Amino acid sequence: MADPTPSPEPVAPELAELADATATEVRAYLATVTEVATGRLDSTALSVLLLAVSQTLLAGARLGAVDDVVPARRYEPDAGPDPDVDPVRTSLANVLEGLDDYADVLDPLTNAKLVRGALSDDLASVAADLEHGLRHHERGDVTEALWWWQFSYLSSWGLRATAALRVLQSLLAHLRLDVDAETVADAEFDALHP
Repeated sequence: MADPTPSPEPVAPELAELADATATEVRAYLATVTEVATGRLDSTALSVLLLAVSQTLLAGARLGAVDDVVPARRYEPDAGPDPDVDPVRTSLANVLEGLDDYADVLDPLTNAKLVRGALSDDLASVAADLEHGLRHHERGDVTEALWWWQFSYLSSWGLRATAALRVLQSLLAHLRLDVDAETVADAEFDALHP
């Protein structure tokens, strides 16, 4: 029986470094989303998600900035079954109850139609795409992992993460800035007159 693990392919050092850095960010994102889904973070959940999504988008921007990564094979090797993110999606929906749904623009360049979005759906979809690439990376198929992360950044997870980032930033802004004028004046006075 043939070994399903691909033999190591020659990879340029800068691409290997990009793949390792992306894998590190992917693991951090997956760990953070999973932790938030437990419901144990309470008041810090939105801030932690904002940081995780921002860091992941930075990794995606690096992928989008490099030339297209093209694997040597013309087919994607089987990375195993698709990750089951439904439990995380459901748990995130519970944690984000009352904050989960939002309005989104289908495509700001070609179709400005408003559609319904859900933060839990976005976070879980990003996780599924990232985990798929991570499985390739962990098998040593660096080029395939980079190709997958780059392609899916441009076609799906980058868009969903960007929408999630905007929603998270907006939620935090509303939570911190939507206070009555008297409370703001008192806080300003206290800050200026210790």
